[in-house]
Amino acid sequence: MTRPRQERAVRTREAILMAAAEVFDEFGYSAAGVSKILQRAGVTQGAMYFHFKSKEDLGRAVLVEQAAALALPEVAAGLQQLIDLTLFLGFELQRDVLLRAGVRLAVEQGEAGLRDFTVYRMWIDRFRAELDAARERGELLPQVDTAEFARVLVASFTGTQLMSDVESGRQDLPSQIAVLWNYMLPGIAIPAALARLTVDVERGRAML
Repeated sequence: MTRPRQERAVRTREAILMAAAEVFDEFGYSAAGVSKILQRAGVTQGAMYFHFKSKEDLGRAVLVEQAAALALPEVAAGLQQLIDLTLFLGFELQRDVLLRAGVRLAVEQGEAGLRDFTVYRMWIDRFRAELDAARERGELLPQVDTAEFARVLVASFTGTQLMSDVESGRQDLPSQIAVLWNYMLPGIAIPAALARLTVDVERGRAML
């Protein structure tokens, strides 16, 4: 009996989390009432509060777990993989509501009463791993600080996706990320690496 209950509890938590992601993505944190989330999830208030103590707790879970379902490369491989990864994330933001809601909450933390840098740190660390691999492969210019550029890249990606959301509902996001890379790469990559790197939107789509 224990395992079926545990499995049921896991499914219930996932249903609440995804319903919250949908509502946060659609309405924003402030307008996302608990009643809307419960109705979307098809669960009782008691079931929600068993897993999440408050709306703020639920918002934090969406924020932190935004990338939980993403199939990211396990081994860092350098600049080409980093370029492809950001393009892949551009496509995922078009279709993955948990990722999209988590990104929105990361930007709207003030409304949620949160000041949590965890998710930004996660992406900085993930991008830096690729940059460190690029350093080992001799792809980076000597003056590039991988920690600094990883932070710059996360900030630039965040701003690009925000502008794309306002302008086109993120329909042009992958192509805008490609434009970003075309301007940034000459500032970080040695000429030999530039000659073999490809900023190709379709490479990001192929990772889906």
